[in-house]
Amino acid sequence: MTVQFTIEGRLPGINEYVLAERGNRYNGAKLKKTSQRTVEYYIQAARLPRVRTPIRIVYTFFEKDRRRDKDNIAGFAHKVIQDALVEQRIIDDDGWREISGWTDAFAVDKERPRIEVTLIEIGEG
Repeated sequence: MTVQFTIEGRLPGINEYVLAERGNRYNGAKLKKTSQRTVEYYIQAARLPRVRTPIRIVYTFFEKDRRRDKDNIAGFAHKVIQDALVEQRIIDDDGWREISGWTDAFAVDKERPRIEVTLIEIGEG
């Protein structure tokens, strides 16, 4: 089974997260919590079914421009999206047994920045 959902807009990058952590020990936690809640909203809106693990995840990041580095875009997003999938009970955990790996793709869409997330069940190995 393959399921997909879309997160409208952009999530903070790893640089914003690091700056928040450095500013105050609570700022980083607040940024992560707020970002994760945003992702959870889109998971709920998509009415995703529970998926059998292991899975492979395909992330497609549509940015409004090319100003942010790709690793900056993806690093924090991976963390909050996978934690949100666990919190929403789409997957049991986000460890080695549950997630075999992921693929990132990047494009520019000035009119509609977003993240498309595809979960692919790969079955027992």
